[in-house]
Amino acid sequence: MASPFFIAEVWVHLPAHRGLNRGLCYRHDQALNVGQLVRVEIGSTAHLGVVFACTSATSAPEGLPAHELKSVDEVLWACPPLSTEWLTLIEFTAQYYRRSPGEVAAMALPTLLKQSTNASLEKRKQRRKPKASSAATEPNPSATKTLSPEQQSALQALIAHAGTSLLHGATGSGKTEVYLRHIQQVLEQDPEAQVLVMVPEINLTPQLEQQVRERFHALGPSAVVSLHSGLTPAQRLNHWLDAHEGLARIILGTRLSVFASLPRLKLIVVDEEHDPSFKQGDGPRHSARDLAVFRGHQLGIPVVLASATPSLESWNNSAAERKSGYLRIGMPSRQGHQPMPELVVVDMNRFSRKTSLSKALEHAIKARIDASEQVLLLLNRRGYSPVLYCPDCQWTSDCPHCSAHQVLHKMDHRLHCHHCGLQTPAPRTCPSCGGHQILGLGQGTEQIEEELIHRMSEWRKPNGEPVTLMRMDADTVRLKGQLTSQLNAFHQGHADVLIGTQMVAKGHDFRRVGLVAALNPDGGLFSSDFRAPERLFALLMQAAGRAGRDPNRPSALPAQMWIQTHHPEHHLFRHLRHSDYAGFAEDELEARRSIGLPPFVHQALLRTESRKPEPALEALNRQHQRCETLAQSAQGALTVHHPVPMSMGKLAGVHRAQLLIESNSRKSLQAFLQAWDEQAAASLRQEKGLLRWAWDIDPASI
Repeated sequence: MASPFFIAEVWVHLPAHRGLNRGLCYRHDQALNVGQLVRVEIGSTAHLGVVFACTSATSAPEGLPAHELKSVDEVLWACPPLSTEWLTLIEFTAQYYRRSPGEVAAMALPTLLKQSTNASLEKRKQRRKPKASSAATEPNPSATKTLSPEQQSALQALIAHAGTSLLHGATGSGKTEVYLRHIQQVLEQDPEAQVLVMVPEINLTPQLEQQVRERFHALGPSAVVSLHSGLTPAQRLNHWLDAHEGLARIILGTRLSVFASLPRLKLIVVDEEHDPSFKQGDGPRHSARDLAVFRGHQLGIPVVLASATPSLESWNNSAAERKSGYLRIGMPSRQGHQPMPELVVVDMNRFSRKTSLSKALEHAIKARIDASEQVLLLLNRRGYSPVLYCPDCQWTSDCPHCSAHQVLHKMDHRLHCHHCGLQTPAPRTCPSCGGHQILGLGQGTEQIEEELIHRMSEWRKPNGEPVTLMRMDADTVRLKGQLTSQLNAFHQGHADVLIGTQMVAKGHDFRRVGLVAALNPDGGLFSSDFRAPERLFALLMQAAGRAGRDPNRPSALPAQMWIQTHHPEHHLFRHLRHSDYAGFAEDELEARRSIGLPPFVHQALLRTESRKPEPALEALNRQHQRCETLAQSAQGALTVHHPVPMSMGKLAGVHRAQLLIESNSRKSLQAFLQAWDEQAAASLRQEKGLLRWAWDIDPASI
């Protein structure tokens, strides 16, 4: 008689396209808890796995001889099992975004945890410092300042609403203070409660983390932890373990923090909820904001979505006539009753195409310097010139591996592709015809910096010191710590003018900035991406909000937002002039409703990649007929569009194509995708010449 044993079903990192969407079975001599971490072998390689089911058996599963059933290599007893709520979150994410649970779990868990053993986890546990007790919070004296009536009303509305709230407040209205008070109320009510605060990008995390630590210092130095890619693997694992064991009370993180294991989670805050960075661009392409809402609904806890420029999806969900359960809370006034910055639109059609900085804007910048204020210049294009061009033969500096131009960087006199990373020496003569006249088209942050240094060389501040400039883009903040140090330097007044890409416009509380200028925002007005105007409006309104934030600013000059554009009559600028997000949102929603675009339809993209251009598109052409057949038999109206190359059809030498499926019902679209998995996925696995294929559900761009 065979000895009894247990069969553990384990999620391991196997891509969905391999067709193993559930998990693998392993044997063990004792029962394992659901959620237990284990190390198992796939082939000859050890992998971290998560047990999602364990049953007693005296023989192997049907069709698999007992002697062929592999054993669990190691059980990580030193790490408490993951909760059933966490497993449900992983399973829902995998099902909705058409990935395997093992893929999602592997993405959600810290990299160093995947390499850990019981022994290493035990050693790490002993080295970690003692954590704060679970005593109730004691407010920092700085938190005792009086809220404005508008803030108090918003706070009461948040506390009273148990579902999802959209906190829509003007930039500088004090949204952060309101949700920090809400966090404090939750932690005081439950001494063991945990709160998750999500931000879109790493550069916002240190500033917010410092603010939160000061506010909740009484909880102890280890009660606030962060989770983002800027941490070392060891730091990330330590912070994850603190959250998993319930020791960390407040968790600050970027996109992947939505998967943090938080056994006592009572509140989720998504700051700058509109930001596209919350959508994963590779691997399991999930929306962290949408999963935060799902997680809140799953646990029955409140979720706060905060933004001055909400996504149109959230704005539409929070409309009074919809039954989504969203509550829209408005905070239209800035703190101290400061007015929103005046909008000055400069018609660049009156100047040469080579003009990057109008004389009027130059004089306005000089006036701010004379008033001891700072200036922020926004140009969302790094490098010196976006493209080199030969007027004799029309050669352009195209990247040989991407459907994009290489950008001239004057600092190292090289051409850089900002998509695949290729770098080549900048040519001195035309590579095509040998011509000696190569022109740089367009301006990047390097060129603006060079021009400003020349223009401001004779300027002096009121104290007689020369004017100082700082440039902040992906080229100047590559090294660890550079971003934080540059932000701190500007906060402390070590630079008078900051030139930067969109990273300087998001969420920063620059108290001395009196003028913000967008130098060339027109690219977002007529993009092929239907979301481009929404993103441009959000970027410009967020940038404008950096000006005049200090209610006690001594300058008599009004805060201003300058925009240099060749399309001054565009409706986007009309709404921006009055800081009228609601009007802009309603115009955009009406336009999308009329032509059937999200949020009024739901989309899924099937994307393929290949080394040669033909296989990616041909595979989708064959899938098109299968999808149409499935759509005809599905409940609800579905539209299957013809396959096309992606907007960037070639990236890093890989050719890419996509097939778009649309439906006015999310349920019908998911039912179609399930039927596709069962009836058509196998045919795509057999296609020759494909490198990868994957579904992108609710794509951020098309």
